Amino acid sequence: MNFTVYSKIGCPYCDKVKQVLELTKQPFVVYTLDEDFTRQQFYAEFGEGSTFPQVICNDKKIGGSVDTIKFLKENQIV
Repeated sequence: MNFTVYSKIGCPYCDKVKQVLELTKQPFVVYTLDEDFTRQQFYAEFGEGSTFPQVICNDKKIGGSVDTIKFLKENQIV
């Protein structure tokens, strides 16, 4: 599984997701707000009012940190 994390600096939930992916040795790429994409691009992709982080696995939108942890548990990664 390959994960993509859309993150922003100073977000504790973003840090939590990245830490869990590191601990489970899952390959992931991080894109950061204002470095790799704008807020407008983020809302265009995930919907107006979406929160950080947003995680994608193999081109499938997973959701935020709670949804990502749930996904990892359901797939017996954690």
